[in-house]
Amino acid sequence: MSQITPCLWFNGRAGEAAKFYTDLFPNSSVDSVQLGDMAGEPWPNGVDNVFMAFVTVAGQQMQLLNGGADFPFTEAVSFVYPCHGQEELDHFWNALIADGGEESQCGWLRDKFGLSWQIIPDNMGELICNQKAMEAMFTMRKLDIAKLEAARDSA
Repeated sequence: MSQITPCLWFNGRAGEAAKFYTDLFPNSSVDSVQLGDMAGEPWPNGVDNVFMAFVTVAGQQMQLLNGGADFPFTEAVSFVYPCHGQEELDHFWNALIADGGEESQCGWLRDKFGLSWQIIPDNMGELICNQKAMEAMFTMRKLDIAKLEAARDSA
């Protein structure tokens, strides 16, 4: 059966991204790599010369392409990663904003490659089920599950 596979366009950092994402997320692997004629050492000692990396990240197959600077990432496309509990949410949030990533609002961030993520609790729909909880979420960058629960329960 066919499935949709995202292809992400990187500016010379597809190999680095493949290693980063597959090291960070469980159920991940570098499935195959096509080398290009870019400068650098052969994979895995250096990642500069990766043309295309075929990876599985948290169970999702995707392709990471070194395509150049023509098409940067925007928030128009993001990956949603549901976390079980605050500790797990904090772990992924902190790892994704490290080394040049940026916090945004309401659980959104951009990682060091410019890719947008939504790092959310796995029960997000249950947590923001009323206006008070929604308003609490709008004041947050990284989501605070206890504060969302308190806001939800106070309505």
